[in-house]
Amino acid sequence: MKLSKIAFSVFFLFVFGFSNAQDDLLNELDSENKGKKEIEIAAFKGLQICTMQSTKLAAKGEWYFLVAHRFGDLTDGLDNFFGLDNALTKIGGLYGTTDWLTLGFSRHTLNKNYEFTAKYKFADQEVNGFPVTIVGYNTMDINSKLSKDEFPELKSSSRFAFSTQLPISRKFSNSFSMELNPIYIHKNLYEPLFEEKDNFLLALGGRYKLSKRISMNMEYAARLNARETSFYHNPLSIGMDIETGGHVFQLVFSNSQAMNDVSYFTNANGITEGKGIYFGFNMYRVF
Repeated sequence: MKLSKIAFSVFFLFVFGFSNAQDDLLNELDSENKGKKEIEIAAFKGLQICTMQSTKLAAKGEWYFLVAHRFGDLTDGLDNFFGLDNALTKIGGLYGTTDWLTLGFSRHTLNKNYEFTAKYKFADQEVNGFPVTIVGYNTMDINSKLSKDEFPELKSSSRFAFSTQLPISRKFSNSFSMELNPIYIHKNLYEPLFEEKDNFLLALGGRYKLSKRISMNMEYAARLNARETSFYHNPLSIGMDIETGGHVFQLVFSNSQAMNDVSYFTNANGITEGKGIYFGFNMYRVF
């Protein structure tokens, strides 16, 4: 009888001690979680909104293979098979070297251009905390089409152009996100009658989720110091994200056929008198 009482007492003390220890552990975990900030994710599903960069980066160790097309003027109809006869192509890749740095390289049909890119994160939007995601983005273009046969005084530096951007986004709800993007573009070679050597723009983009895998996107950039004699336009694009397994497929309608950032933001040549509408797509495959 005494043995059973002793055993019951030991069992009671063990259970009581274990429950107290479990409560202490849960309280400790709760206090630790309270100190951590919850990051708001998926403001944008694609690395681009349409052509403009979003605040999304590749995760560390991820490879992205990119193929993009912008066809010719859709309004030309059958003369160029609704733009399919005059397509521009972009092919390239991106790599997430860390969770906060993505490096990229692409080759463009337009001007046989090579584009090097770097996207890096300054801050994340937090749930009940910091209100926005802030990212830096830089590009360097090399125009390999330029020839000394055509331009005898051509310098190697004349082939280069650069962009510096600061995308700032906020996810307002599970369906709606917006981005503000101040942009600076410098060209070593430019048309002095129609454009500036140094260009300043302010761009705005947004995404509205229609379903689990489909969203509508839009972006617009105002050129702040455009020349009055310029025949170029402020770039405007409307698109759609379609998530299909391992990649995001984006359909785009734009007033600019160019896909490299420097040309897209400063040399959009539509829409004029109902002409200059370019259809295309971006396709990213993740490895």
